[in-house]
Amino acid sequence: MLPRRLLLCLSCAIIQLTFPALSAASLLIENVTLIDGTGKPPVSEAWVHVDGERITAVGRAGVRPPAATETIDAAGKFLIPGLVDMHIHLSGGPRGERSADREAGELALHGYLYSGVTSIYDAGNDPEYILSLREDERSGELVAPRIFSTIGTVTYPESHGSGGGATLVESWPEARKKLDEHIARKPDVLKLTYEERGWGSRPMIPKLPIDLLQHIVEYYNDHGIRTTVHVSGEPAARDAIFAGVDTLAHPVIVGPVSESFARLMGAKKIPMVTTLTIGERYSRLAKHPEYLEQPLYQAVLPAEEIERLQTEVSQEYADRSWTWWMEIMTPIAQENLRQIHEAGGVLVLGTDQSTGPDVHREMELLVDAGIPPLDVLRIATLNGAVFLGKAEELGSIEEGKLADMVLLEADPVADIDNAKRIDTVIKNGRIIDRSNLDLPVNQ
Repeated sequence: MLPRRLLLCLSCAIIQLTFPALSAASLLIENVTLIDGTGKPPVSEAWVHVDGERITAVGRAGVRPPAATETIDAAGKFLIPGLVDMHIHLSGGPRGERSADREAGELALHGYLYSGVTSIYDAGNDPEYILSLREDERSGELVAPRIFSTIGTVTYPESHGSGGGATLVESWPEARKKLDEHIARKPDVLKLTYEERGWGSRPMIPKLPIDLLQHIVEYYNDHGIRTTVHVSGEPAARDAIFAGVDTLAHPVIVGPVSESFARLMGAKKIPMVTTLTIGERYSRLAKHPEYLEQPLYQAVLPAEEIERLQTEVSQEYADRSWTWWMEIMTPIAQENLRQIHEAGGVLVLGTDQSTGPDVHREMELLVDAGIPPLDVLRIATLNGAVFLGKAEELGSIEEGKLADMVLLEADPVADIDNAKRIDTVIKNGRIIDRSNLDLPVNQ
């Protein structure tokens, strides 16, 4: 019998050979209800024309579409942009004495595509591991969502995120040599941490000095690189905003936000990543491990991993005080996000996890917070491109943009759970053969 790693390589090679055959030089999706990701109301009997990797035209009934070499009659179906997850830590990276497991990473990447996720941002991982995957995705050697990465975080010694792969800096201008080495690896968005903790059951730790944070943000922006920062409380978020950071990697979770902070977020339009799933997952797994029996989780997670999560990990979480603190604080974070959204702030979907189905759980939690499904779809698509600084290229179904789209069997505006009812995934103008992805559902 061939080793699993060799089988995986052969499977990926077959997928690469198969996908072009499933893609056409031009593609027309017609008779579809279009939800374009901009927040505009759905348009019925619409059509979308794709030539190569880009959307070339978008129209509606009564306007004749261009000819195409492949046509999808999508009557009764709904077309949305490809979903995003703008805060993950991809499975398989080395940790401690554990070596890298690329097979685990590729499994997670295939799970994202299967779930309709076409772009991800890795917010901290082993640099060599994530760089190799990003390079292979961009060269076309790896079937995966678009991979964006911070490569490794930048922070203060012993601060949050100062573990393996991080660039540790203590003073300015002495930090520039290390930062230049990091910049040379071409991070897509720099992630910093500005966190003293002391909340929940976590001890106090050193925090990146605010003047050093400001110097770093300015230095990366001068090199054309956007920044995001890990914060958990309103005072730290305010500090980071006025230090010039471009985005916030998490919501405020340690307490309710003030009305003035919600107004500030609306005025500044600083994208804030939602990451509700990571906190809620502890108590959900401890109290309701049966959620892993949903079809999407069953499709992308190996049976042995589901068994481990429902038994060993479920009990581990039940025994942690941190689990029950997060159960209390997650509704507070949800309300904070709702207030920021209503004030005109820019929310961006992120899970802080490493599985495609959790993107759908994040959307459920946002709807449960009181944010309308149509707005949540923008949060899960176009706002991710805003976070990356790529809104001219990605995130919505508009003429000239890269063709990342998901065709659904039911209306996600009527019920956000319908975003799980995936008919077809298209990345970069190519139809993804979900039945060829190396996943448990296809074994």
